[in-house]
Amino acid sequence: MNIGVISDLHVDRYHNDEINETTFLREVSNEVNRLSLDLFIIAGDVSNNYVKTHDFIETVEMMTGVKVLFIPGNHDFWNFDDNNRSSWEIYDYFKQQPESLLERPYIINDEWAIVGSPAWYDYSFASERFSYEDLERRAFKGGHWQDKFYVDFKISDIDVANYFAELTKKDLEKVKDKKIILVTHVATNKRFRVPMPHKIFDYYNAYMGTTKYDEFYSEYDIKYSISGHIHFRYNFIENGVTFICACLGYRREWRTKEIVQEIRDAMYVIQI
Repeated sequence: MNIGVISDLHVDRYHNDEINETTFLREVSNEVNRLSLDLFIIAGDVSNNYVKTHDFIETVEMMTGVKVLFIPGNHDFWNFDDNNRSSWEIYDYFKQQPESLLERPYIINDEWAIVGSPAWYDYSFASERFSYEDLERRAFKGGHWQDKFYVDFKISDIDVANYFAELTKKDLEKVKDKKIILVTHVATNKRFRVPMPHKIFDYYNAYMGTTKYDEFYSEYDIKYSISGHIHFRYNFIENGVTFICACLGYRREWRTKEIVQEIRDAMYVIQI
């Protein structure tokens, strides 16, 4: 079985003749077909609009005939509309979709299962020189962490991180007899931090990941851990777990100017 993985498409960031949402739909679908995938996982940040995100996922599934699985990233929770829909309401919207992994492990076969959660950053990736109060402000050197304005779970980031970790543990318990592919949006291993010391990311690493999943890797038979969010591509094996960050990222971060090449380079294929 071939399982394709990608994250951080940000399909609505571009609006020109060369790259737009239609381009993303075509080229992502073409790559899914080219690789003859049996399953396709998107680890969050499809767009800045929850309806647009789901429409994209649904259309890729329709265009390819391949089952798509998804967990939302922080951008998928953004709400620019005037409908006053809260972050929890957006979470519930995603949870109801048939492609969603939220609180619903996907059983591949008798041996394998997939567990998914957005996870959330808990400030543990930041330099210790910053206090909790420093990090809670989500502002540093004239810049802001944009979730401050567009995501509001009505509780602290730490509480959100705790809550999602608790839900993940419940899902892992449901499939503890299987080999597991864990899918999160934020990183769950500190090796995904931007290397410190760094004049900016000593602070902004706070919003890159969480350490609340550390114990899961020893408690459960997790073989693959997929994440996104950090906008660079990096894979490694640690204690028998293959950690995968398969971010497409923003165009200014691409290594080439060609969307086809970048999607091919970002996509990671798990074979089980």
